[in-house]
Amino acid sequence: MKPFPLALSLAAALCLVSIHAHSADTTPAAAFTATATGSTAPDDGLGNTRNRHAPKVHELGTISVTAALDQARNALSPDTGSSQYVIDQKAIAQLPLGAATPVNQVILQAPGVVQDSYGGLHVRGDHANLQYRINGVIVPESISGFGQTLDARTIQSVSLLDGALPAQYGLRTAAVVDITTKSGHDLGNGGSVGVTTGSFGTLNPNASIWGSNDRWSWYLTGNYLENDTGIENPTASRTPIHDHTNQVKGFGDISYLIDNDTRLSFMFGVANNRFQVPNRPDATPAFGYLGITDFDSADLNEQQRENTRFGVLSLQGKLGATDYQVSLGQRYTSVAFAPDLVGDLMFNGVASAVSRNNRASTLQADFATPLGDSNTLRYGVYGSFEHAGSGNDAWVFPADAAGNQTSTTPINIVDNNRLVARTWSGYIQDEWSIGQDWTVNYGLRGDTYSLAGHTESQLSPRLGVVWQATGSTTVHAGYSRYFTPPATEMITTANIAKFDGTTNAVSNPGNATPLGERANYFDVGVSQNIGDAWTLGLDTYYREVQRLQDEGQFGAALVYSTFNYDRGHIGGVEFTANYSAGPLSAYFNLAYNRAMGKQVITSQYNFAVDDLAYIADNYIHLDHDQTYTSSGGVSYALTGSTRVGADYLFGSGLRKDGAVPNGAHLPAYFQLNLNVSHDFAFDRFGKLHTQLALINALDRTYELRDGTGIGVGAPQFGPRRGLYLSLQKDF
Repeated sequence: MKPFPLALSLAAALCLVSIHAHSADTTPAAAFTATATGSTAPDDGLGNTRNRHAPKVHELGTISVTAALDQARNALSPDTGSSQYVIDQKAIAQLPLGAATPVNQVILQAPGVVQDSYGGLHVRGDHANLQYRINGVIVPESISGFGQTLDARTIQSVSLLDGALPAQYGLRTAAVVDITTKSGHDLGNGGSVGVTTGSFGTLNPNASIWGSNDRWSWYLTGNYLENDTGIENPTASRTPIHDHTNQVKGFGDISYLIDNDTRLSFMFGVANNRFQVPNRPDATPAFGYLGITDFDSADLNEQQRENTRFGVLSLQGKLGATDYQVSLGQRYTSVAFAPDLVGDLMFNGVASAVSRNNRASTLQADFATPLGDSNTLRYGVYGSFEHAGSGNDAWVFPADAAGNQTSTTPINIVDNNRLVARTWSGYIQDEWSIGQDWTVNYGLRGDTYSLAGHTESQLSPRLGVVWQATGSTTVHAGYSRYFTPPATEMITTANIAKFDGTTNAVSNPGNATPLGERANYFDVGVSQNIGDAWTLGLDTYYREVQRLQDEGQFGAALVYSTFNYDRGHIGGVEFTANYSAGPLSAYFNLAYNRAMGKQVITSQYNFAVDDLAYIADNYIHLDHDQTYTSSGGVSYALTGSTRVGADYLFGSGLRKDGAVPNGAHLPAYFQLNLNVSHDFAFDRFGKLHTQLALINALDRTYELRDGTGIGVGAPQFGPRRGLYLSLQKDF
């Protein structure tokens, strides 16, 4: 599908929809709201719900303009037929580190989410492939790294949507991380200051301010973080070598009510992160440098810096019966790796100053129109225009045909690229309520992606069904056709040829252009309420994939590169249980997953010849495949001001090389975290919130990666025991 036909067809559809909307129902509704048919899954006290059933649209009474617009925004983003797990502000506060918890650690509390090194997350057997939405607006992902861009202190609630998603969700389809931020209008005028400090030199001060005045409202927050464990330790020792980090993050949301039906808002964020790359002592140099034959690997000085900033201007309102939100945004992200020139040459035969940057300009428009009492039509468009650059200022040694070093004097090779990528998407879907017990969401999505003259596109049908079997039982099923474009990066064969005859030469250039992934996704689940305290959920899924995308760390720089398997199949089962009664709340998640791929068809230059030969004829486990994953937690209020809690993470181990590539897995791990919080009340000072957290309370040493496996560059270990104190004061 070319961009022009796609745009033309969507324009025609929008015109027809607009005409239909005005003829079908011209009575203006105050707002849309998402409520459930029958018995809604109860809140477990941690804010978690699972397998929510279909939202219904109805008119509300007189409410505040801001609340009405917030509810209308929710109606623009349904979860019909998909699986949803919600973690709200209350649940985040009850985690061991509270609001200081990194966002990736918050998402790890959801079922089917696997932790990886460098802060990476894998949902249902996918490598990353997450879409982040803030207040309904897509924020393009940052370049792969290990810094966090968002701050949990901004979150009012976060929903993880996965499974067979409706047509309005696309491009990044492993899961949608849908964040609703705090609002100055809801909080009133005030602010907050606090600090988290503790083990490994951790210092994390933060400040926020919020409020509203007439038609204006605002929420602004910023924090600074430094510690000596910025990246996972590559050794089992308690104290990593050369692992300091400094990070600054900020976020803001400012809105203005133009009239009772229209709101203009500006949302922005910034992250500036610096990392030392930790060292492994006692490594042996493999190359000589100008007569030098020895180098202490503990003295290596590699650094990486990561910058991200974004801004989005959104207009939200109502035209007749139609709710809409139109957003213009821009995101800039960059990663720069600075090598240790002498050390990297002696250990790796190459020292590369690697840089990547990407500037994305985006347009997003979403509409929701009620058609009578039984149907809601949703439709919209999305466009992204990306300018990407990559740089590789490399020093290497001359080498013979067998790869043996022929000189100890390095030579310099500069390898730079500039790319332009365009993405256009459109969708139309109908949510049809059949009686009180059935809801069907069916739709069609079109995506087209072009990079350096290479264009791919796909029309993707979607179908989701929700059945309210009883007042306490909800069943959902769905099918989605997915199209996932690759990350905007490309290494050409000309770039690869520059390194022929050096210690950075490759044996098989192969196809250097990454390809879009195409998949058929099937999902079936059931949610059962037992009384007012228990909610149980069971979900199963299967994905059949062509051109399966994966990513790996190839080379010394901690930057991921995309490659494709010819085909793959991924499936699994998830079980969830949530409980809330009186002062006690608890949750438990258990997931099984199997993710397999066969025949590498792009970026073969990153692989050993023997590995390529085996994978060409055999399915192998994906490197991020973890068979069993579990998370859980409990929180108990001793008094109105004192609460104790605990949570845990369990994994059966990510893959490593065995007799075949990715043929074995690392040992299982279990991490237990404990916390206690208390609110002190002072006559003049007011309330002071304190929280004490013990991370990895059992101090179990466990390995996330051992340095082997497809696209795995070095070992990484989980955190050691650490004690952290948080103080927070609202005013």
